[in-house]
Amino acid sequence: MNPARLDRRLVAIMAVASGAGAANLWYVQPLLNEIGHAFSISDAAAGLLVTFVQAGYVLGLAFLVPLGDLLERRTLIVRLMLATGVAALACAVAPSVGVLYGALAVLGLTACVAQILVPLASHLAGPQERGQVVGTVMGGLLIGILLARTVSGLIAEIGGWRVVYVVAAVVMAVLALVLWRMLPRVEPTATTNYRGLLRSVLELIREEPVLRQRMAIGFLIMAGFTGLWTTSTLLLGAAPYNYSEGVIGLFGIAGVAGALMAPIAGRWADRGHGRLAVTVFLTLMVAGWGLLALGSTSIVAFTAGVVVFDLAVQGAHINNQSTIYALAPEARSRLTTAYMTTYFLGGTAGSLLASAAYDLGGWADVCWLGVILAALALALWAATQRITRRAASDAAALTER
Repeated sequence: MNPARLDRRLVAIMAVASGAGAANLWYVQPLLNEIGHAFSISDAAAGLLVTFVQAGYVLGLAFLVPLGDLLERRTLIVRLMLATGVAALACAVAPSVGVLYGALAVLGLTACVAQILVPLASHLAGPQERGQVVGTVMGGLLIGILLARTVSGLIAEIGGWRVVYVVAAVVMAVLALVLWRMLPRVEPTATTNYRGLLRSVLELIREEPVLRQRMAIGFLIMAGFTGLWTTSTLLLGAAPYNYSEGVIGLFGIAGVAGALMAPIAGRWADRGHGRLAVTVFLTLMVAGWGLLALGSTSIVAFTAGVVVFDLAVQGAHINNQSTIYALAPEARSRLTTAYMTTYFLGGTAGSLLASAAYDLGGWADVCWLGVILAALALALWAATQRITRRAASDAAALTER
């Protein structure tokens, strides 16, 4: 039975663990040049380091996250966090780039533990606080993503790129111990086998129009998010700014201001204002890209655009997750698999599209791309309201029977 109010200390440590787990995906980004020099590889080969860790993560989302419904979750989470620490240590001692590719793939695979913690937080929270708790844990995850580049760059400047992964390994081991002591045992909610579990993910997608709606919107907002952060380095490293990598990494702090608003988005959902909140957040995304467009010559406008845009992305994302978790409480890990796999596929698409846009027309074309993606999300949201409201009414009618 859910407690009346979840222990705030447990919520905080779950938020920290989610952020630390997700950060493992992004540590490598500011290290590409240093690793490339260390192994004497080309820029293209260095770029594959990001591809391997992201590919591992998508596989983890698809094949490991559903286990959160099939296995006892405290044990699963602790074991995955320890495995993440071992993978990080393997990265630190990798003798060749081939070994590093493999270690990064495993690191990405096990880092999906962050996406098992989020539905667990939803499961442990009472219905009156579920949105706020999910928002807090997701806020920690998003802060981890945004600060990972900054932390990685600073540690690398002091001790080199290998030390980054030594620190990551120690952090994961410590958090695994803390979670083992603090998390309650949570028995599995699924009664099927693993193959049936994976099949049921597809069944959920087919049966739940609200899930399909939020998956599509998530794809578009994550495409814009990664498009921004992929190309902003190119903008800030060129004239008129010519910032160093260390200074560029600090702009992740501006994004944190937006991520800190995530619990507020959760409270809106708890109070029944979810639909209005999504409309507001998607509209703010369009406005954020307008400010970012001015950022080609104004660092103040760029910073303000990052804050507004990240606030909007995180707010919409939190609302999406709070909404889908209410669809099938016994299948929250599988719902996470469906939503987050699509979400990160959107991130991959956004990175590729934004890079191509920057090559074609510079920062202005990136901003036009961002406006189009945000406008498509807003249009999709408006166009699917009737369908999802009908689905909600049908579900309520069945419950009353």
